[in-house]
Amino acid sequence: MKGIHHVEIWVPDLGEAADSWGWLFTSLGFELTAEWARGRTWDAGGSYVTLTTSPNLSAAEHDRRRAGVNHLAFWGGRRAEVDALMAAAAAHGWKPLYADRYPHAGGPDHYAGWLENDQGFKVEIVADSRA
Repeated sequence: MKGIHHVEIWVPDLGEAADSWGWLFTSLGFELTAEWARGRTWDAGGSYVTLTTSPNLSAAEHDRRRAGVNHLAFWGGRRAEVDALMAAAAAHGWKPLYADRYPHAGGPDHYAGWLENDQGFKVEIVADSRA
């Protein structure tokens, strides 16, 4: 596998989603490269993520516990960078998950934080073990 080309996330409210996701993507080094009435795209070194509101949505609620994708995991840089992002997340529409076990909720050798936004999307921010 050569890597992910892109991920498209369907959201019921683009404005709400773009606020929380836009902050996260920018904090992780993604660049906003396209913007239109029903969507936004952020690029990160050849892979990109698009948020879009589709007229084909079958429901307005996202439930990561149903069949499908549970969460997206992103490289967060050094441990200090992950810590800074986790500390700032609440002010940008993200709440911490597993806070009582941060930063080792994934095990003693895995340094990461988990977040969920108001629309129920979950992300994992992973520290580079070499940094």
